[in-house]
Amino acid sequence: MTRTPNGTSATVIPVSTWIEPDQWYAQLPSFYATTAALITEAVTGRVLLVKPTYRDHWALPGGYLEAGEYPQDGCARELYEELGLHFDVGALLVLDWAPPIGPRPRALISMTFDAGTLPTPAPLRLPADELSAYDFLDPDVAAARLPADVAPRIAAAIEARRTGRAVYLAGMK
Repeated sequence: MTRTPNGTSATVIPVSTWIEPDQWYAQLPSFYATTAALITEAVTGRVLLVKPTYRDHWALPGGYLEAGEYPQDGCARELYEELGLHFDVGALLVLDWAPPIGPRPRALISMTFDAGTLPTPAPLRLPADELSAYDFLDPDVAAARLPADVAPRIAAAIEARRTGRAVYLAGMK
C-alpha cells in the first residue's frame, strides 16, 4: 500500500512488460462482419428481401465483408453481386452484435446500411447459384420471413432512416 499526495492510499500494480505489436494484436479478440442493406420501394415503402439458395429463410441483401474491406464498400459489392445494380450505400442504420454460437467460433458484427429506394420494383438480376427469389414486402411481413434473431433489424432500420440516428441491437443472443 502506498500513500498518494492527497493522503489516500493506493495499491501499486507493476506495469507489464512490453509486448511487440504483432503479439499484442494476435491476442486481441476477432469477429466476423457482415453488411446488409435496407432497400425500399419508393411508393409503398415495402422492404426488399432475397431468398438465398443455401438457407431455408429469407434475408436482407448483403453478405460477409472481405479482409480489409470498408463496410459500405462491401455492402455495395454484395448488392451488385446479388442484384446486378449499383447502389449508393448511405448511412449506417443498424449495428447488431452476436456472440459465438453453434459452429460459428467468433462473435458476429452485422451492419445494416441505407441503400435508398427503388422507384418501381424493377426486375433484378439474381445469381442463380446464390439467390432463388426476391420480393418487396410490408415491413411486418418481411420481418416474419427472417429468423427471429434478425427480424428486429427491419423495424430498427426503418426507424433509424426516419430519425437519422443509427440503432444498436444486441439481439442475436
